Amino acid sequence: MKKLFLLFILSATLGFADLTFDTCINSKMAVLESLDIDPRFINDPKLMKIESDYKKRAKKAHFFKAMKHAYTFIPAIKEMITSAGIPSSILYLAMAESNFKTRAYSKMRASGMWQFMPYTGKLFGLKINQYVDERRDLIKSTAAAIKYLKHSQRRFKKWYLSAMSYNCGPGRVARAIRRAGTDDLATLLNPRKKYLPQETRTYIRKIVALALMSQDEEFMINTEFDYLMNRGSAYSITTIKLPSGERLSRVAKMLDMKTLELKKLNRQLKYDFIPPTAEGYEIYIPYIKLAAFKERYEPENLNKIYLVHTVKKGDSLVNIGKKYRIPYKVIKDFNKLKRNTLSLRQKLIIPINKSGKVQRESYMVRKGDSLASVSKKFRISLNHLKKLNSLTTNRINIGDRLIVID
Repeated sequence: MKKLFLLFILSATLGFADLTFDTCINSKMAVLESLDIDPRFINDPKLMKIESDYKKRAKKAHFFKAMKHAYTFIPAIKEMITSAGIPSSILYLAMAESNFKTRAYSKMRASGMWQFMPYTGKLFGLKINQYVDERRDLIKSTAAAIKYLKHSQRRFKKWYLSAMSYNCGPGRVARAIRRAGTDDLATLLNPRKKYLPQETRTYIRKIVALALMSQDEEFMINTEFDYLMNRGSAYSITTIKLPSGERLSRVAKMLDMKTLELKKLNRQLKYDFIPPTAEGYEIYIPYIKLAAFKERYEPENLNKIYLVHTVKKGDSLVNIGKKYRIPYKVIKDFNKLKRNTLSLRQKLIIPINKSGKVQRESYMVRKGDSLASVSKKFRISLNHLKKLNSLTTNRINIGDRLIVID
């Protein structure tokens, strides 16, 4: 009787395991099909190796620590991708590009979660100027990435080709197809023929591996990956509009938030304030803070928020800017000046706090700068500055924009 009972339990358990295994395989096949990839690609040895490596890394805390800041906004990004009719697996393109870091910056000057180059970002509608870099705007950059990917998919007819063109450019993908005589993925990834750069061959496998991981039920249950990627509500963040010159840190205080928390959602802003040249600007706050914003927010006169400088004999916009370590054009824009000439005893709003300390997040490298001199200027350690900017060496170039925190 006991043997029969044990046999029943064992067969039931094995049956459940087979069902779970079949469900997992079917889900993984669906991922490949959604990207227009031949299902047989699941047996690609390099793909299997990358997926295995990711799973090993996932057992270490730093894998999730690097992405945890994205927990707030991933639902909104997923909703945008799904609503656009793009395969949900394309979400992992952003993960492969930057680990969802909105402040990611590459040596090639690509920036943001979707790693747009300046020219491409502007081409797809992102503003990059003195005050904002919308490549780091989590919503606008996603909208731009969606436009790019849909445009590329219309050209190549397959999503995996669109994803690869995001990495190496559509021209490179088109040439690879012509040389190979086919758009078959396995053929294009041939390491001997080198139709595509090695980086692109690895890149598409990373995206697919991450998407396949999300369909591995056992892995998802036993790690934080499920917690990170499958948050239910798309209403995790919301948009509010602030007037020109408003200070981010002042709004954070009203919402009982740390300023850094609010800045993490608004990395597109290069300073602590809303651009002075615009008729207001939209920023993001956690959805749960919306009621508090509506109840508590009241605009304030800028001369009560910022330091006010009275023009003295010999003053110019340039030397005032140098005194307060802020570009003179910012002072000019903030005070809506049409000319550079100043009047004696003229009052100028200087967008820094009343202690005279400039609050901003980024600094453009100028002639004569070194990483050591920048770290000294902003009173942060060299190692911390390198970590903020994902730098492995001390080398910087004129025109680079470094993330700094005062």
